[in-house]
Amino acid sequence: MSETLAWLRDSPLLMLTVTIGAYQLGCWLRGRTGGHPVAQPVLVAIVVVAATVLALDVDYADYRADTELIAFWLGPATVALAIPLHRQAARLWGLVAPMLVGITLGAIVSVTTAALLVRLAGGDDLLARTAAPKATTTPVAIGLAESLDAIAPLAAVLAILAGVLGAVAGPAVLTLLRIRDPRVRGLALGSVSHGIGTGRLLHDDETQGAFSGLAMGLTALATSALMPLLSLVLFP
Repeated sequence: MSETLAWLRDSPLLMLTVTIGAYQLGCWLRGRTGGHPVAQPVLVAIVVVAATVLALDVDYADYRADTELIAFWLGPATVALAIPLHRQAARLWGLVAPMLVGITLGAIVSVTTAALLVRLAGGDDLLARTAAPKATTTPVAIGLAESLDAIAPLAAVLAILAGVLGAVAGPAVLTLLRIRDPRVRGLALGSVSHGIGTGRLLHDDETQGAFSGLAMGLTALATSALMPLLSLVLFP
């Protein structure tokens, strides 16, 4: 039995197969439950993969190396988000200026509230710097955390957590607030839950997904541009 587990743990295809299979399981559950908010493919995949990694005692570095192929395709997949946006380009009319102002202010509020909430909860300055870029995509959050001398792996975890929470609860919250315009819903969710929330909206509605993808990119850009100035105020 131990030899079998050792072979499974060391096989370079195991974690790749588990990751893809776990995501497909999430897609199946989403379909079977009629799109239940908790049945998000990314959330299901995280739970299944984490359980497998713990059960087989797989080192994270080994898992990362085995799933490099998936990480490689994340780049082209992100660029491909421009396709649904191009289809919705006509709906940008009259929205560009409010969108840019809103995303800029949203980035400021996101960074500031993250740092202040950490401090109010008793966290130190290091943890506050780590939480600050949570609304950006994971690669950007890691880069910003490194530039702030924060904990990059934890910043990645917080960014993923923000994405999952946004994908699960975001649409319901927007509906509760009576926000119906699909453009506004997409911009709101994409600016706080980046790629994971965008994936949820692309499945629900193409217009929402297109604007969510746009907000994701603009939020990452705005946060990166504003972080040096905000850090002078928040982390003197």
